[in-house]
Amino acid sequence: MANTFKVKTKAGVTSLATVYTVPGSTTTVVVGLIVGNTTSGAITSTVTLSSDTSDTETNADVELLTTGAIPAYSSIDVLTGSKLVMQTTDYLRVYGSGAVDVTLSIMEIT
Repeated sequence: MANTFKVKTKAGVTSLATVYTVPGSTTTVVVGLIVGNTTSGAITSTVTLSSDTSDTETNADVELLTTGAIPAYSSIDVLTGSKLVMQTTDYLRVYGSGAVDVTLSIMEIT
């Protein structure tokens, strides 16, 4: 099994946008998720994990951050030291009430 560290970014998000989808035959460990407010006013952001994988239970969409407040020209560390495991076809989506930049640090296990 190969472990590959990667960074995924998405700039100027103002509507619900997919930031990352786990590729086939891959497990991903999210080691960092930062959402930055690039506007001159306070905004809110929502981060959603969508999982349609089914092992022994049925998975569903869950919000990792729900309308989290981000001051002007600031950022928020969504995971704050935690890690998140994602399986094939799971994906992360981000919404910003104003323009946000998203940085996702991951390790893909193939």
